[in-house]
Amino acid sequence: MSIQEMTAKIGEGQGFIAALDQSGGSTPKALKLYGIEENEYSGEEQMFDLIHEMRSRIMTSPAFTGEKVIGAILFEMTMDRMVEGKPTPSYLWDVKGVVPFLKIDKGLEAEANGVQLMKPMPGLDDLLARAFKLGVFGTKERSVINAANPEGIKAVVDQQFAVGDQVIAAGLMPILEPEVTITIADKAEAEAILREEILKHLDAMPEDKQVMLKLSLPTEANFYKPLVDHPRVLKVVALSGGYARDEANDILSKNTGMIASFSRALSEGLNAKQSDAEFNDMLAAAVDGIYKASIAG
Repeated sequence: MSIQEMTAKIGEGQGFIAALDQSGGSTPKALKLYGIEENEYSGEEQMFDLIHEMRSRIMTSPAFTGEKVIGAILFEMTMDRMVEGKPTPSYLWDVKGVVPFLKIDKGLEAEANGVQLMKPMPGLDDLLARAFKLGVFGTKERSVINAANPEGIKAVVDQQFAVGDQVIAAGLMPILEPEVTITIADKAEAEAILREEILKHLDAMPEDKQVMLKLSLPTEANFYKPLVDHPRVLKVVALSGGYARDEANDILSKNTGMIASFSRALSEGLNAKQSDAEFNDMLAAAVDGIYKASIAG
């Protein structure tokens, strides 16, 4: 693994990052969208086997290569499993030229001050060391902003950067994800507070350190351009946040320098019952659309 090569691939940003990191809570929904109902499997073990089959099918598809998909975010259990006889991170980088990331958060706390902070992450240092050993380049951690509450948003950003420091110390690249819920009435106000809080942290960072940011598509095009251009930021990526793929692509294409990191919008239309040819064609169309929107800016 060359960290320099991976850094260059992400920094140049000629493509997008696939989010393949649905966790325990969101897996049944992801499987249902993939055409597998809850009555078709029993127990967590079988459920996780099925979601790994779905992710493997995506990763091994000829439509999924480093030419357009520059990175992939993995769930911990996916990182620990194999694809075509190789550990998943090695398969992604060595075979496909796709930079591997790991989702590290353990879910969300109950809402307070209009936000949901991340739950404690016991054993994070051990997990980061294991990820580094397996050839993972970076991590991702998500919290949620449901209101333009300055106190809540400051707490979210403070926590994101504190965990980011821990990730950097382990030799990995953190993707900080303070997601603004796209349906809230005061979304634009929340984005303004968020941008200001993030800039304070970025300006205070040492010159030899960088983070990545994963943000909801902004209300105003190029609102996050000061973050995109900041020297402490390797890349700003966008989450689809519930927008359908075409709408997400359309909004993304108006934001210069921001690339996609879509989950549901990537797998939209894929189905377990499809033949490999149908599946690969559907995935190729999704990849092409998201790729074009990502490089449009």
